Amino acid sequence: MSEIDFFKYQTPSSRIKANIVANYFPKYCKIILKYPQSQIRYVDLFSGPGIYEDGSLSTPILIGDACNRDNNLREVVHLMFNDNEHMETLKSHFDKRFADKRFKFPPRFANRTVGEDEQISSYLRKSNNKEKNPYPTLLFFDPFGYKSINTKDLANFLSNWGNEIFLFFNIKRIHAAVENEKFDDLMNELFPTTINKIRKDRKYAGQVSERLSLIIENLSTEFKNIVPNLYHCAFKFQEEDSNTTSHYIIHFTKHNRGFDLIKQIYNDFDNIGATLGINGDYTFDAKKLDNSLATFDFGDQNIEILGNDLLSKFKGRKLTASELFDEHQSSGKYCRRHYSDALRDLVSKDKIKSNFTDNKAHSVTVLINDSCILEF
Repeated sequence: MSEIDFFKYQTPSSRIKANIVANYFPKYCKIILKYPQSQIRYVDLFSGPGIYEDGSLSTPILIGDACNRDNNLREVVHLMFNDNEHMETLKSHFDKRFADKRFKFPPRFANRTVGEDEQISSYLRKSNNKEKNPYPTLLFFDPFGYKSINTKDLANFLSNWGNEIFLFFNIKRIHAAVENEKFDDLMNELFPTTINKIRKDRKYAGQVSERLSLIIENLSTEFKNIVPNLYHCAFKFQEEDSNTTSHYIIHFTKHNRGFDLIKQIYNDFDNIGATLGINGDYTFDAKKLDNSLATFDFGDQNIEILGNDLLSKFKGRKLTASELFDEHQSSGKYCRRHYSDALRDLVSKDKIKSNFTDNKAHSVTVLINDSCILEF
């Protein structure tokens, strides 16, 4: 699909991508607002028109709707959109939809070209490490393909307090470009320190899935070289007419609560019951839309793998379910639901014991909270 045709109708994968970001942002704001803030920003550098020709809503309008529904967010969120082709259309859609529902900070619209405009590059590179970041920001970076991704600039942006990124890209194009010298400049911007390692290691990766995982892991390494102690979690999209992977969206955060939150949201939109072991990622496959996103069971394999790992890691210990979750979740892809189900499964098999200290009647054997005590 060409860039010209892209906004004629919304594909199922585009709908899921937009809803992941739109579901995350208000919850991200709630986390940030645990510390008093005068302003929280949402920045989308490749916004598009906001509404597809078929009437479907894309990310900017979904974000606007989410903020408009919340009185607190209307008072603190500043929405900032950029698109070098569709900005007038987006502004028209936004003005019409929110004409009588004003935000304290009027949304900003720009039509600059990312990768060529020095003002955007300077904004991304600016660091407030020595002082509190006055504008904690969620950046949605969604270029057409993968062009304009400068990893160093994005990592510098991440270094500021509260800043997080959703990075969406076409991994099929990157996979093909890695070995094509015509794209060396782009690959060096994307993988400034690891491109040679990728080219070497991919020779020993027998399956395409292994080579794609190699790209994802080295991309995260580029960020972590500049921002240590960074969490990242990936969600992949399968081709809508074949069994190959087309795109990834990766979330980057420095806080374990953001990491916890994005895994919960990814799990809500995973419609294949992805196995989250080695090289496993939350996944959306449009060919399996008959599966219910709301009721999908992630499967016994994840329960068994996670349960066995918890038995090994916490053998002989007594701790709260919250303590276990906080200690263990930061090292893997499992979300809260996975932990709850795995721990309840262990209790049902008499492999661990659980009890509550809150003197309340509970319908389940384990809840991830401070009153649930686990004995391994």
